[in-house]
Amino acid sequence: MMISKILVTGITILTILFSGCAAPVKEGVPWSIRVAAPKHYEVWVEQMFLEKTGERSWRQPIGSVGCCWRGARGPSGKGASVEPFPELIFLKWFSFAEQKYYVKLIEVPQALQERMLEPASYKTQIDERTGPRHSMVIGLAPGGTVVVWIMNQIGNEIEVMRMQASEGPGDPSDFTERTKGYLKRHGDYLQEHGIPTEGW
Repeated sequence: MMISKILVTGITILTILFSGCAAPVKEGVPWSIRVAAPKHYEVWVEQMFLEKTGERSWRQPIGSVGCCWRGARGPSGKGASVEPFPELIFLKWFSFAEQKYYVKLIEVPQALQERMLEPASYKTQIDERTGPRHSMVIGLAPGGTVVVWIMNQIGNEIEVMRMQASEGPGDPSDFTERTKGYLKRHGDYLQEHGIPTEGW
């Protein structure tokens, strides 16, 4: 509980420092933020806090994430619609493969929000259309690699940020039972392929 209070206080201080710097972002766009992880390298997102300076600060439950980093089903993952679009995103997650916690505060530049509004082609069952890249996907990989894509459909994603998270506080024994289930599903794969912490 004390750790959560410290993290929230840190986010609040940062929002004060960055307040007043951003221009308004177009309303009416169906913004969404999702969290992805590479196949076989599941994570548990313990905390996700979002904040729009002077408007709203909220927690988005995520939980278990095990898909999808790339390919026909990615990047995509668990998440939700967001309103308004946040300027700060704080994540704390547990890597089952590494038995480590990671934390990262993502500052979303105003220029990136404006770039998301640029029209991008996407296909429907009927025709091809254009619209903003209204979805942000945050990828969490072993080694604390954080990759951010913007898109409006799988296949037109653009990688816009690549960052390094820090190891965070936490007791891996809190995930003992979930780790057992994870290893039943992916233990053989880990033994054969290991846990790459680079190249994501």
